[in-house]
Amino acid sequence: MKVTRKLIFAVEAVLYIAYTTSDRPVQRSEIANRQGIPCRYLEQVLQYLVRAGILRGVRGPRGGYRLARERRRIFVGEIARLIAELDGGLLEAPVQSDIGRSVLTPIWQELQEDYLKKLDALSIEDLCSQARSAGIQQSKKATMDFAI
Repeated sequence: MKVTRKLIFAVEAVLYIAYTTSDRPVQRSEIANRQGIPCRYLEQVLQYLVRAGILRGVRGPRGGYRLARERRRIFVGEIARLIAELDGGLLEAPVQSDIGRSVLTPIWQELQEDYLKKLDALSIEDLCSQARSAGIQQSKKATMDFAI
């Protein structure tokens, strides 16, 4: 399994949404600006996370994205599997020889399983705690509501 840019963007987007903890949904453009990537690139990832039940889309002029579940119930391994599926599946070694199939393929599979086990043990809540410990500010700016 590869750690792709798409995976990093997906985990960071979910973490950013979880960490901002405001009453308003987080807009796609805000996430994209924070990550320094085009909105169109991020949209595919966000929609996939919505379909998987990790995020919930909120429509309207003040719409955006929220977590669909509690932070402690979303694991990085789940996001990694989803993005791997989006990219065509988990890493498979294209080994043709007998020694490759018998010796190397089991090693690659074991490494991939270890990688996923570590990610399965890491929740978005854990990452939020790390961000708090690092002194990262939770809310970029206060939202203003001008109503007359």
